[in-house]
Amino acid sequence: MFRNYLKLAWRNIISNKGFSTLNILGLATGIAATAIILLWIDYELRFDKFHEKIDRIYEAYNLDVNSKGEKSVWNTTPKVMASAIQQDYPEVETTARFNWGSDALFSYGDKRIKAPGNIVDSTFLQIFSFPLVSGQPDQALMGTNSIVLTEGLAREIFGNEAPVGKTVLINNQYNFMVSGVLKDLPANSQFNFKFLVPWAFARQTGMDDNYWGNNSTRTFVLLKSGSEINPFNKKIKNLRKKYDSDSPEMETFLYPFKRSHLYARFEQGIESGGRIEIIRMFSLIAVFVLVIACINFMNLSTARSEKRAKEVGIRKTIGAGRSSLISQFLGESILISFISFVFGVIIIYLVLPWFNELVKVKLTIDAGNPFYWLGALGIILVTGLFAGFYPAFYLSSFKPVFVLKGTFKKFNAIVTPRKILVVLQFSFAIILIISTIIVRQQIRNAQNRNSGYDKSDLVYSYMEGDAEKNYMLIKNELLSSGTAVSITKTNSPITENWTNTWGIEWQGKPADDKTLVDRFYVDDGIVKTAGLKLLMGRDFDLTKFPGDSSGVILNETALKLMNFKEPLGQILRDGDQEWKVIGVVEDFVVRSPFYKITPLVIQGANGWFNVITIKLNNKRSVKDNLAAMEKIFKKYNPEFPVNYAFVDEQYARKFEDEKRTETLATLFASLAIIISCLGLFGLASYMAEVKTKEIGIRKVLGASVAAITYFLSIDFLKLVFISFVIAAPVSWYAMNKWLESYPYRIDIHWSMFVVAGVLSLLIAFGTVSYQAIKAAIANPVKSLRTE
Repeated sequence: MFRNYLKLAWRNIISNKGFSTLNILGLATGIAATAIILLWIDYELRFDKFHEKIDRIYEAYNLDVNSKGEKSVWNTTPKVMASAIQQDYPEVETTARFNWGSDALFSYGDKRIKAPGNIVDSTFLQIFSFPLVSGQPDQALMGTNSIVLTEGLAREIFGNEAPVGKTVLINNQYNFMVSGVLKDLPANSQFNFKFLVPWAFARQTGMDDNYWGNNSTRTFVLLKSGSEINPFNKKIKNLRKKYDSDSPEMETFLYPFKRSHLYARFEQGIESGGRIEIIRMFSLIAVFVLVIACINFMNLSTARSEKRAKEVGIRKTIGAGRSSLISQFLGESILISFISFVFGVIIIYLVLPWFNELVKVKLTIDAGNPFYWLGALGIILVTGLFAGFYPAFYLSSFKPVFVLKGTFKKFNAIVTPRKILVVLQFSFAIILIISTIIVRQQIRNAQNRNSGYDKSDLVYSYMEGDAEKNYMLIKNELLSSGTAVSITKTNSPITENWTNTWGIEWQGKPADDKTLVDRFYVDDGIVKTAGLKLLMGRDFDLTKFPGDSSGVILNETALKLMNFKEPLGQILRDGDQEWKVIGVVEDFVVRSPFYKITPLVIQGANGWFNVITIKLNNKRSVKDNLAAMEKIFKKYNPEFPVNYAFVDEQYARKFEDEKRTETLATLFASLAIIISCLGLFGLASYMAEVKTKEIGIRKVLGASVAAITYFLSIDFLKLVFISFVIAAPVSWYAMNKWLESYPYRIDIHWSMFVVAGVLSLLIAFGTVSYQAIKAAIANPVKSLRTE
């Protein structure tokens, strides 16, 4: 029986090549798109899940309330917090600190290699499951000058030599002995280090402190088995009250590390989403695309009902039961689903490298994993059954007497299941179109936002090795050679913020005001170098005003916060140091262009510095400027490779996540439209075929090509218009919710819906009109002979 059904299904596919091709192509595309999205979702959901103790790993967070009642949550903690938690709470198995890390220069023989790494407690490798291929997790980070490398970095440095026990020079200052080698980190991990050094090194070099006001490191906590997090968080809530006399009201809580990749966004102290929203959105898109492909199958199968009707009538007449007919049609559907899946896999293998590059991940199909094959089987069966369920029951329901008399057709019904499916299909597609337009507009809105500084010809270089010692020599030669027109030192790139505080005091500040203020340190000429807009006062000028080393420039938002009527000359106190206001600049974007600008103080040369910011001479070519700059840096800092970055490129990186979302939304919206149009094309083709005689009669009676095209197209266009009416409010609600997470956002304008509606109607008309015009220009004599 099964073999017979298989033969019948195959013969039916072969005998209807056109419709079968449309079905298979639509399903294959839908399956491929859905499978790729599911691979990416699986990758995201498995972030850091490889750690054996993941259910017991937590990270310490702070919660504070400012004078306006606004709650802030952040995960940088005092360095001393880890030992306090370990000491005070018996539920804690161990803790580990993890600094923010930086790149280091490794020297071994004639090799010079830069790599990112972190300073951690020796317990770090006992909390997290980063397997060592050499060394012991509980011993590898015990020595002050021990270092653990990843396999990839060890190979770069030592080649085929055994690394354990060998000594490397870091930053031309410190010798470290390799005590262990880690497997390279998985791609779906929040960590990206290539080496680890012990916290004992931080103590030895003066980077450690016991100051509770210095929130500068991450603290991880491993709870003992059986410990409950909610009761524990009630106990740890008042940790600061015991130790931090400056902020006794600040609260501490532990947050599950396994949730941090997807959920760690907080509003008013409450977890409010995060990357999980993108996962949910693309999960819906995956469902939409597959459902659209399945609807194609349903529509094309039921559209061919007249050709299959006689088959059903004859088989019922000779005794076939409805169940056997349903089994046959579902078998055909599953066979088409299987063939589509095979083609879908081919599409996946062709597209996956491009998709990986697009979303910056490394998705692979693990052919040796049985769960992948079970998933594939599930997709085949679910798709086949879902796509074939309605056609099977529809075709098997025909009454033999009506079929053989030819009286079963109901083409002119106002509402039919086929029309409902077309409306549903195009509703999904139009929702994706509207959503893509809104995402694109939100990104354009942020890109067009005034950054507040001149990004052109602005580069920066981190001060490494002798660069800080020779800064003035480098600066003078860059200026005298005509390579640069202005140079300043800063504590961080102008596109980033590395330090903030609520501890700055000024006259009239409320005692309970804990508004965070960003800090940016410069030595001289920041307004000139970065092209900031000065609103009052002046730029830093240490030549004319040596006292500017303790000067400060406010941005507009800081001025509003401090409420100075006459800001120039006002004194700010930051810790033990006083800063005198010498100017006010227009707000400029330091953090995300999608968010509001925060208060910022630009403090003078008494600060600390990591970066040289350079305004290149735009009268010379960039190539010549860079060559001259590299030569000068190499002259005064020969042991370190020359590093630099363009500010405009770094600023553009702030849009990467949103741009990827836009690209993916555009891609899948386009696929949804293409798949929908495949079905529409097939339906139009079939309707033109069914109405061949009617078209011939209309032409003989004088109907024009335009009139016949209108006659064949108008019903489809009505369905698309109904789809738009349904899709518009749904997409408005969904995208309004999405935009709520952006303080700096667009308003959803009615014109976006008009564009989407017109576009969908044009696409539908273009798809249908080909078949309509083809039928309209056919010879009416041939049309009338067809029956």
